[in-house]
Amino acid sequence: MMNVIVLRESWQPHPLAWIHRAEAHFFADELRRAGYAAQLVRFRDDSIADLSAGLLVLRVSDPVMLAAVQTLTRAARPFLGPSATVMERCYDKYEAYRIATARGVDCPATALASEANMPPIPMVLKPRRGSDSIGVRFLRDSRIPAHARTDRYITQQYVRGVELTVAVFRERAGMPLRIFLPQGTPYSFFRKYLRPAPRAPLADIGLAERVRRTALEIAKIFGVDWAARIDLIHETENDRLRFLECDVAPLVSANSAFAASLEAAGIGRAEQLQMLLSRRCGAR
Repeated sequence: MMNVIVLRESWQPHPLAWIHRAEAHFFADELRRAGYAAQLVRFRDDSIADLSAGLLVLRVSDPVMLAAVQTLTRAARPFLGPSATVMERCYDKYEAYRIATARGVDCPATALASEANMPPIPMVLKPRRGSDSIGVRFLRDSRIPAHARTDRYITQQYVRGVELTVAVFRERAGMPLRIFLPQGTPYSFFRKYLRPAPRAPLADIGLAERVRRTALEIAKIFGVDWAARIDLIHETENDRLRFLECDVAPLVSANSAFAASLEAAGIGRAEQLQMLLSRRCGAR
């Protein structure tokens, strides 16, 4: 029986910690039901040497993930998860925008909130380094809150269209999922977790294949080396497909968008678990 260690984060009063701690428990329980010997272990950067032998799967939130990856890499402990280089590249939304546009990827106009030249209104204000849409705001005028007029925030052109997300793992892409949101409503933390927006496989097969090709190209540009979920928006009035974000530390449990995207592409959950636990990808 394969021994799997699911690394979870410590309790802290933050919604990201709650979500990712719950996901770590769900994932470990699922592995046990599938016949794996799975144990949950709390991440502490001073106890890496005490971890038992076995496959180490990182199931923590983005900020903790980056710290854990850096610590494990320094300790030369193999793990399954994104590399520090890839995380740093994608976690910084402004840097990700610069990399993507330099390679010809169509993105909404993006600028640091401290810059004088802002995208035309309406616009979206986002933390430069953040995850799960926490802190995202829709601005209908050019007045940026004083606290956000720094390099820690970005402004982004608001694009009207259909929100899409697709799972990528290695050279495989799932079926794009359409996120059903009211017109003008951003895909916020509230819409992701507190009152989840409905989602379904994209019905337009031609567009779906285009999204999958684009997602694989983006994953290659960023050097994605484990599971990823890529968010795009289809601007229906001019048929442009815009890149929004590459999440290289996505939720991967059975009820996640990542799992649903792969399932819709004919990749069943048992095969997904085999993929996620493969030493070839993510092992360092």
